Amino acid sequence: MRKYIVAAVVIGAFATPALAVETGGGHYFVGFDTTSHTCSVVTEMAPGMKMMGEYDSKEAAEKAMAEMGECKS
Repeated sequence: MRKYIVAAVVIGAFATPALAVETGGGHYFVGFDTTSHTCSVVTEMAPGMKMMGEYDSKEAAEKAMAEMGECKS
């Protein structure tokens, strides 16, 4: 029984990081829409957007966006 528990823990230890990579790992971008001239926090850059920065949390991206000159309009 003990070897099954150890095997389950080892499998879980290797599977958890792989799941995080598939979901994007929590990266957020500040994107500047070149047509509407507005900024937004996104998880994927769409065509027609200029990347202004990449951040690990949504809060960090929002804080950085508030301080960017292009985004203060």
